Amino acid sequence: MEKVSEEKPNSKGRLPTWTLQDFEIGKPLGRGKFGRVYLAREKKHKYIVALKVIFKQQLEKHNLHYQLRREIEIQSNLSHPNVLQIFGWFHDDERIFLILEYAARGELFKELRDLKYLSEKHAATYIASFARALAYCHEKNVIHRDIKPENLLLDLEGRLKIADFGWSVQSRTKRHTMCGTLDYLAPEIVENKAHDYTVDNWTLGILCYELLYGVPPFETESQVNTCKRIIKVDLNFPSTPHVSAEGKDLIRKLLVKDALKRLSLQRIVEHPWIVNNADPSGICNEGH
Repeated sequence: MEKVSEEKPNSKGRLPTWTLQDFEIGKPLGRGKFGRVYLAREKKHKYIVALKVIFKQQLEKHNLHYQLRREIEIQSNLSHPNVLQIFGWFHDDERIFLILEYAARGELFKELRDLKYLSEKHAATYIASFARALAYCHEKNVIHRDIKPENLLLDLEGRLKIADFGWSVQSRTKRHTMCGTLDYLAPEIVENKAHDYTVDNWTLGILCYELLYGVPPFETESQVNTCKRIIKVDLNFPSTPHVSAEGKDLIRKLLVKDALKRLSLQRIVEHPWIVNNADPSGICNEGH
């Protein structure tokens, strides 16, 4: 699986006619609730991809056909260096296959678990890349709604890639769906109120905190208490020397209960903490 061709699969019409025989299947990369992801190589062009395999029986059991169709449609229409590319999809009697860009270094979650926490330069580089990618998504009226380290991937160079658009929605109106991961939910979602794209700004603040401190800010042993802390914005900063006042300031300006007062994505990339720490290339290969 070592050779990578520069020619990418063409997602403009031919992919739905592809079959599993068009790919050499390599090692498993991960598994989710409804299927698995494998390293694969498209035989004709020798292009390396990630092949996500979803079992139709699981989709039917959990009534997720519409959600998957929406995920494919949204991700297919996004083109940004920090958004994982989907090249297309095909299916057989039992499975649906998504042909995805291969992110060689895997989940940001794994890197965070190995390092325990990230340096400010490391974290700021990811947050800046992420803010720009979210700004692009929001311009396309796409709200991600499930930001967390498990849904962020890293390519071979160390560039951040937003993946897993399963809870995403393309809408200009406020939404009411309860969705996402508890530790990352904005107060308005916890309180079952209408929400808009600013829930992504909130979760960017949660992510920034978790990258710097190794844990989400409102995490407790019980879901009820976590919800209470989110609603109250019960925000505490551990006393650690590696996080500056500017880093805490950015987090405070994102974790604001009033959605209209959360720092905009444009203001995030202009914030002193980002300006002073983020690598403009968006590539990060350092540890602490």
